[in-house]
Amino acid sequence: KYLEKGADGDWLFLSLRRHPLSRQQFFYILREAGRLAELTIAPHPHMLRHACGYALADKGIDTRLIQDYLGHRNIQHTVRYTASNAGRFHGIWRKKRRV
Repeated sequence: KYLEKGADGDWLFLSLRRHPLSRQQFFYILREAGRLAELTIAPHPHMLRHACGYALADKGIDTRLIQDYLGHRNIQHTVRYTASNAGRFHGIWRKKRRV
């Protein structure tokens, strides 16, 4: 229901009082969630950005589109996401060609 209606404002992450979370609050929440999940590495907000880049690359999204979406000026910063998963090319030549 919420996704159909859309957000009431410009902020993605809100506090219980419906105020925008500060960078520090979001960092703390993410770090605490990682601790409670007993992760071996401490998560930080930039990891979500990396996860987004990897997910887009895994879906086969064009590198230039990923670059634009993530706001990278240098394509080399984007290439790391596409170069990391060689498995996505498995079977590429076996796909049926459109005639």
